[in-house]
Amino acid sequence: MTDWRRLHGDSFRGRRVLVTGGAGFIGSHLAMALNELGATVIVIDDLSGGGDPADLPAAVTFVRGSILDTELLAKLTAGCDLVFHQAALGSVPLSVQQPRRFHEVNITGTFNVLEAANNNRVHRVMFAASSSAYGDSETVPKIETMPPRARSPYAATKAAGEALLSAFAACYPVDTVSLRYFNIFGPRQNANSAYAAVIAAFASAMLAGKAPVIYGDGEQSRDFTYVDNAVHANLLAGAYPGRLDGVVLNVAIGQRTSVNELARDAADILHRPDLKPVYQPPRAGDVRHSLADLSLTQKTLGYKPLVEFRPGLERTLAWYGAARETGSVESRK
Repeated sequence: MTDWRRLHGDSFRGRRVLVTGGAGFIGSHLAMALNELGATVIVIDDLSGGGDPADLPAAVTFVRGSILDTELLAKLTAGCDLVFHQAALGSVPLSVQQPRRFHEVNITGTFNVLEAANNNRVHRVMFAASSSAYGDSETVPKIETMPPRARSPYAATKAAGEALLSAFAACYPVDTVSLRYFNIFGPRQNANSAYAAVIAAFASAMLAGKAPVIYGDGEQSRDFTYVDNAVHANLLAGAYPGRLDGVVLNVAIGQRTSVNELARDAADILHRPDLKPVYQPPRAGDVRHSLADLSLTQKTLGYKPLVEFRPGLERTLAWYGAARETGSVESRK
């Protein structure tokens, strides 16, 4: 378990912060860390992503609501020093089916968050950006100066969000930073959706004794990043003493793992070598390879990964195993 106090000391003690999407997967981990660090934490979440407010500490104020509700955002950002904007619709395949819905929530919603934050003199907004903005470029590792090449409506909404944060930082007092997440995974990630992220989907299937499903040949690779690394990057950005001016920063571990390798590692950890993958056609909008260059993030924030891939996968599978025994995984929709 990560010792946030050892890493971040009193950087957030007494500071009032808002976490959008704070009952969801990454948001809940972030809200819990901020609470542990002594911040006054407010969470807004409409629970559409399967989050459970019961996971949050009692000291965290939970408000059920949407980032499309401008009056509510104005109320919740009042008096806040920082906003960690995690709320979004997050599935590439679903965005292909529902592009308008993704546009409204991810682009208009992000504008609403920025407008409320600026109007209420919030110091800084941290944005959950996405490595999907790099698209299908064959160049690896991915460097922040590469032009966006969105290959799905989801990726386009995240790239648009980065542009909005950059514009607000250039034109208004509010400071901003976009953290480009690379395939974040860990405990509490929703495994019940048809669009579940690959590690959550593998965990759900394999713990039930079923073969994992791989779309494509499995040689596509990702920079799978344990959730504590994303939390750490957000905390470093929130505590940064100067202005970040809308900079885009990669958040990953800087290691590439193929989906076939992931399946083998998961089978090894679970002692189920008999569970061989089942292959299906590739999905629209998926990119082939993804690997982060972390030079700028390290230089700007002093970021270094806290948890490498294999230990993170072991922690994640252990959590899903325990949750399955108690029935809590099945209750998450």
